[in-house]
Amino acid sequence: MRIVDVMSPNVVTIGLDETCARALARMTRWKVRHLPVLDADGTLRGVVTDRDLRHHLLALGVLERVGGTPAMRLLEQQPVHAVMSTPAVWLQVSADLQEAVGLMRRHRVGSLPVLDGGKIVGILTETDLLRHLVSAEAPRGPELDVIVSYP
Repeated sequence: MRIVDVMSPNVVTIGLDETCARALARMTRWKVRHLPVLDADGTLRGVVTDRDLRHHLLALGVLERVGGTPAMRLLEQQPVHAVMSTPAVWLQVSADLQEAVGLMRRHRVGSLPVLDGGKIVGILTETDLLRHLVSAEAPRGPELDVIVSYP
């Protein structure tokens, strides 16, 4: 099966120089945990995740300020390019699910931006894969869905 049949085509992205606070707001608003990070030309430069944001707040030099400085202010002071996961692990739109699962396992990532001609056209997440498995294995009847927590 091709990833284009399972991926989410509506990708929420963030700019390279936007703040971590903007990333968190965008994740919360759109109920996503992974934001591909694009430069001004729309080129994929990395992925910022809810885990990246948590690790930033727990980093030496930042953690000591938590409690005395609101966490949102700490996130406002940091651009996403400083905390994002890079290089981004990604797939071409023509890839199949077996290749995608192998990449996710090998690189221990929860999402893969999907590119076509160097431009982002989708994102494949663990949740997309779980939804696909549930729908393929579920007996006919009420629709089932996979629920995940968001930042």
